[in-house]
Amino acid sequence: MAGLAESGSNPDVELLYDINGLAKDAPHWFDRVMEFVGEYGLLFAIVLLVLWCWWGVRRRGGEDAASSVAALLWAPLAAGVAVLVNVPIRGFVERPRPFKTHDGLEVLVDGKNDFSFVSDHATLVMALAVALFVAHRRFGIAAIVLALFGGFARVYMGVHYPTDVVGGFALGTAVALLLSPLAMALLTPLTRAIERSPRVGWLVCARGPEGAAGRGAVIPGARKESAEAGERDLAA
Repeated sequence: MAGLAESGSNPDVELLYDINGLAKDAPHWFDRVMEFVGEYGLLFAIVLLVLWCWWGVRRRGGEDAASSVAALLWAPLAAGVAVLVNVPIRGFVERPRPFKTHDGLEVLVDGKNDFSFVSDHATLVMALAVALFVAHRRFGIAAIVLALFGGFARVYMGVHYPTDVVGGFALGTAVALLLSPLAMALLTPLTRAIERSPRVGWLVCARGPEGAAGRGAVIPGARKESAEAGERDLAA
């Protein structure tokens, strides 16, 4: 992989120069914006989408609240697992950062001395986005769009080759999808137990374990209505 990166005729390198070349022509303030967005902003935005989705799920409640929260809980866990899986991959491939082997790049972030393939940022944001998509389509699509732009930003910043980003997208997607059934099998009983808790049940359902989402819960007024119906039957 490192040998391919050193080839000037490699499409990966050519696309790197094309995208990173935009940074040379852009205003200084725009480069600073892209630096923040690519390094922190988009990751923060996707995390906010996960939290926003969780807030809506817990407020809505329902019988599927526990499984929905379990799916959302898998999103950050999937991101963490994907990054851990990437550790041996980076060590095995040992691909240098593009600015270490290619001159003339506009590097917007200093201190990137670790290996380049696979991109941790691309892996992280795509694992979050795909896991969110499994939990909620509309929020997930928005997150995937942000993740794709985040990958573009990493190449724009001069810290990754395009294939580093594509590899990160593939790794994040694979972890989020392939491990999702196992994750749901382990996390759903946990979120159901939390839902039944009188102290922390609000994390799963805003109305608590005795709300509309609670299985076997008594709906307020149900006993009274039942009693009244029984009295009417006796009177008849």
